[in-house]
Amino acid sequence: MALCYFFASVMFFLTQGLGLNLALANLTQIQGSIAATTTESAWLSAAYMAPNVSLAIGLVKIRMQYGVRNFAEISIIALVVASLLNLFVSDLQSAIVVRFLSGIAAAPLSTLGFLYMLEAFQPAKKLTVGVSLAMMNTALAAPITRLVSPALLDFGEWRGLYTLEMALALLVMPIIYLLPLTAPPRVKVINFGDIGNYLLIAVGFGCLAVVLSVGKAYWWFDVPWLGVLMVVCITTLVAAIMVDLNRPTPLIDVRWLLRRENLLLTGILLVFRLIAGEQTAIITTFYQNVGLLYDQLQLLYWIILSFTIIGGLVCAALMNRGYGWQIQFVALIMMAIGAFMDSQLTSLTRPDQMYLSQALLSAGIALFLPPSMSVGFRAAFAKGPPYLSTFFVIFLFTQSIGGLIGTAFYGTFVIIREKFHSNVLVEHVLLTDPVVAQRAAQLAAGYGKVIGDSALLNGEGLALMGLQVTREANTLAYADAFFTAGAIALMALAVLIVHLLIEAFQARSAGQAAAVASNP
Repeated sequence: MALCYFFASVMFFLTQGLGLNLALANLTQIQGSIAATTTESAWLSAAYMAPNVSLAIGLVKIRMQYGVRNFAEISIIALVVASLLNLFVSDLQSAIVVRFLSGIAAAPLSTLGFLYMLEAFQPAKKLTVGVSLAMMNTALAAPITRLVSPALLDFGEWRGLYTLEMALALLVMPIIYLLPLTAPPRVKVINFGDIGNYLLIAVGFGCLAVVLSVGKAYWWFDVPWLGVLMVVCITTLVAAIMVDLNRPTPLIDVRWLLRRENLLLTGILLVFRLIAGEQTAIITTFYQNVGLLYDQLQLLYWIILSFTIIGGLVCAALMNRGYGWQIQFVALIMMAIGAFMDSQLTSLTRPDQMYLSQALLSAGIALFLPPSMSVGFRAAFAKGPPYLSTFFVIFLFTQSIGGLIGTAFYGTFVIIREKFHSNVLVEHVLLTDPVVAQRAAQLAAGYGKVIGDSALLNGEGLALMGLQVTREANTLAYADAFFTAGAIALMALAVLIVHLLIEAFQARSAGQAAAVASNP
């Protein structure tokens, strides 16, 4: 039965993860089928994430008050309906509406995945092995999406992608009835004030998700409505905080949220998302820019998937033996080495040259997160069920919003660095340089049989050289992004070492004080 609950958890996480990633990873391939430009297709991600990023907060209390079984049954029926609607998408407008509904329907799946994974283990192992394997499952969908996408796109573009999502939704539907979760006692935790405050949080997080999803496409300072959305985001979130500070039973306990250990956990999880963004936000776009498609990257994604599973299993075994910060120490070293190895790439780098670095990154990503999550869950459970919704704010903000921050950060960073490198390279591309003139002539020679005008022929050679300069500038920008990810990992490692030294000093001081007090 434990194995059944384990695979049920895997199915829930895959259904949620594939629903999120199938459109996001294939925007270039599907935008033609819904008559959308590259900029317009960014709204598909924004429409999905806008409701999804905040719903988990409200769902914690809904599950506690109305029961796990009712919560699961309604959630899975909503998912099946939303998945079915994807098959009727015909243009951008209908796609945005359906993606918005899909974001709402998919929000409970991560919670159900966690609950089914924890159900598989005895209480002593729920927050060690259970949390570790659950976090491993959250990372499986991204590489699997890239592995199955070519066949699904050949099958039917948009409809091919979401036929799989509907099939998964129908597969997980019987799980709710065949494998019931242990139902904790129902507790009346929702009051009228929670509804208004949740709406403020939903609007704030939703606006932030939209800005992060489409900001790079429209560019951050070029359209005024992005600034308006940020003002609305800040205003609504500040209003939600002020309201909760003056309520006896707040939706989010802001004072507990701002405790030192919670702020430290938030920082750790945000750093994790930034380092993990190296794999999710940079690798794919780099190879797309050099002209490689998913079917040419199959072995690379198999390696990423395999070492994610290996890392998750090793982390579970180590946490079961009581290791915590030691795992994170090793994970940060692995991620730093992998990122710095990738920073040596050139325009001739191909997937087989990244197998080792991506294996290190994948294993490091799977190792890093579970120890922190286990500490966070313990603290929330110790404070009582009402604090679970507050803990989910930390987890949600750092994973959902943090993932968007990572993608937006690296995407913007690459554009800025590409402009910088392009300017530097162009300064050295002068026709007075005999090497440059010779190279331009060689590039133009291929058109010599069809272009008789020497001026046009020279212009064609310069245009081709400009394309090469742009390609090399892009490559250097991606190398900078990889280097930045490695630097973030090293800085996180330094902070971890300092934190451990401070804790050791405080423990030693407390021991000495206790010894003095016992022997006056």
